[in-house]
Amino acid sequence: MTHDEIFARVATVLEETFEIERARIRPEARLYEDLDIDSIDAVDLLVKLKPMLNKPIKPEQFKAVRTVQDVVQALALLIDSPATA
Repeated sequence: MTHDEIFARVATVLEETFEIERARIRPEARLYEDLDIDSIDAVDLLVKLKPMLNKPIKPEQFKAVRTVQDVVQALALLIDSPATA
């Protein structure tokens, strides 16, 4: 998957799950400050995005995530990395 495809999927989940206007969902948008995504919402977001991956998501892989672009980059790393048990 390309970064653009991952961004599109993340944006769709944000829009459909959290009713965030598509225009507000930009790569530089901060999850907490700009999009009102709190820690519980972040867990829900990861659950919705998990089908993109063929492996489990570890919460520590998303600790440094602050923006929509950070989410895209973290997912891209997971998608590109070999599956580990």
